[in-house]
Amino acid sequence: MDIKIFIDALKMGKIIAYPTESVFGLGCDPDNKKAINKLLKIKKRSVKKGLILIASKYNQLLKYINEKKILKNQKKKILSTWPGMITWLMPISINTPYWLTGNFNSIAVRVTNHYLSSKLCDYFGKPIVSTSANISGMKPCLTYQEVLYHFYDIKENILILNGKTGGYLKPSEIRDSFTNLVIRKG
Repeated sequence: MDIKIFIDALKMGKIIAYPTESVFGLGCDPDNKKAINKLLKIKKRSVKKGLILIASKYNQLLKYINEKKILKNQKKKILSTWPGMITWLMPISINTPYWLTGNFNSIAVRVTNHYLSSKLCDYFGKPIVSTSANISGMKPCLTYQEVLYHFYDIKENILILNGKTGGYLKPSEIRDSFTNLVIRKG
């Protein structure tokens, strides 16, 4: 399948489903408020919870994080886990829209090691939103077919990238860059 179709969809404010390291994700352009609202409506998720951004490289995240608030040794620790399955809560920049952070003063970010997810970010030229492909509180979709089945009534509103997940059984671990606490075990 031509990845350009998915990049065009992102640019047009559409929602895409794509494989990640462990589950299928739902994503969109993080700077497009209408797209975010569509995604939250599909998932039945509150904007207050915040969202994860995935990127293909660290510099794609710089617009959304405040590097001045990250100590050198913290940054070194974070970068040593990427690309990979660790999502970090990081301080936000003044450019970070509230619809990404929810009720928090941090943003969840990860440099992905999944080939297709990384390619999406590469070709899009920036991070994409990455939230599990499911209705909030339900089991995440693990395959293309599960995404089709669970979102059958709205599948014309979601473009699905057919591919395999990375095979990990657990979602990404979430750690707080300020405290090093594990927020969600991976």
